[in-house]
Amino acid sequence: MEESRRNFIKKAVIGTSALTFGGILPSFTAKSYANIIGANERLNIAMMGVNARGKALASNFAMQPNAQVVYLCDVDKRALNNCMPEVMKRQRHEPKTTGDFRRALEDKNVDALVVAAPDHWHAPAAILASQAGKHVYLEKPCSHNPHEGELLVEAVNTYKNVIQMGNQRRSWPNVVAGIQEVHAGTIGKAYFARTWYTNNRASIGVGKTTPVPEWLDFDLWQGPAPRQAFKDNILHYNWHWFWKWGTGEALNNGTHFVDLARWGLQQEYPTRVTSSGGRFAYRDDWETPDTQVIGMEFENNAMITWEGRSCNGLKTDGATVGVIFYGDKGSLQISGDNGYRIYDLNSNLVKEIKDDTKVEAASLTNPSQQLDAIHIQNFFAAIKDGKSLNSDITGGHKSTLLVQLGNIAQRTGQSLDIDPKTGRIRNNKEAMQKYWSREYQKGWEPRL
Repeated sequence: MEESRRNFIKKAVIGTSALTFGGILPSFTAKSYANIIGANERLNIAMMGVNARGKALASNFAMQPNAQVVYLCDVDKRALNNCMPEVMKRQRHEPKTTGDFRRALEDKNVDALVVAAPDHWHAPAAILASQAGKHVYLEKPCSHNPHEGELLVEAVNTYKNVIQMGNQRRSWPNVVAGIQEVHAGTIGKAYFARTWYTNNRASIGVGKTTPVPEWLDFDLWQGPAPRQAFKDNILHYNWHWFWKWGTGEALNNGTHFVDLARWGLQQEYPTRVTSSGGRFAYRDDWETPDTQVIGMEFENNAMITWEGRSCNGLKTDGATVGVIFYGDKGSLQISGDNGYRIYDLNSNLVKEIKDDTKVEAASLTNPSQQLDAIHIQNFFAAIKDGKSLNSDITGGHKSTLLVQLGNIAQRTGQSLDIDPKTGRIRNNKEAMQKYWSREYQKGWEPRL
């Protein structure tokens, strides 16, 4: 029976992408269409973190006809209650709920874990899932610090599972086509990629120490991070701006387009990384920069920059997010949608590729559900067919590392000399000892 289940899913994955994008018959809902496939023939998915982005992902995974969500896991009881109705709109099977995702890993019927918890849990959870024999769909950034990224690469090599990072634009068709144009030399030799992100985030204020709410398991929420008292301005999104749990805007949104820049320029590790910026817009508990410019230089006369403006949403080159590749014959811009534009050296638009699929780049939770489903199906195909991942963890780590190095340069106030063969910092013991890894709560350290 198990072999039959595996063979069925292997065949089903191949043609499912078309079904997800407008191929559902008008008389069917997404839920009724998904139920055509027997429940025992689907990949069984456990969701870790279902409050915001995780709820959107749970809905998307539940929509896929070759998968079903069998666990919702969250330390916030309210999030579990809010997510369940969204999943049940899209599938017949009712998932189990638990505050501790490790209970789901103990279930032999679970095929994969989707990690959408805060950044400090990303790599530790993925490693635990790998050790439990599960595949992992891991939201970006793949790790909280470079050491964890190295552990993830080692974990895949050790446990031979599939880990896909959730930088979904790697699977968007017209974004892929745009990168292929860069590789084909359409703009000549591409030597510089400029990336950016803008928003109008409000102040998070100064938090007050309060009792832990009854709906929250704050000890498990902190997990690998050293313990501290609960404050009323940490949850749910504001943890991004605290170094103990988050990684700032650079990894929150910068990872997506720095990844495209590295992909387009066909680079691995840099030789030098710089950063400048700070918390400029408000005086509050926000620790990471709200304004930051990171520079990444590479061996073969190539460079990437990332500019983050969390508290000033003026668009750059007509877009809130994006990357522009500059070459000796022209430029190519990819913004927040599934398309691209090519310009000649005189700034004339010579080609434009558009897609009517709606993308809300400013959305915190679900900017592009239909397009992201392609990335999910690629994950399934890698599991069942051995297909190459569009964002395997080796490449995911390299892109995540670029912006991590930017944050290390920011926190040390120094330009970093990088080994282009390993990505490790050279000639700076302070940076390596203090920021390559982190302090962990005793007993919670990630290990293989």
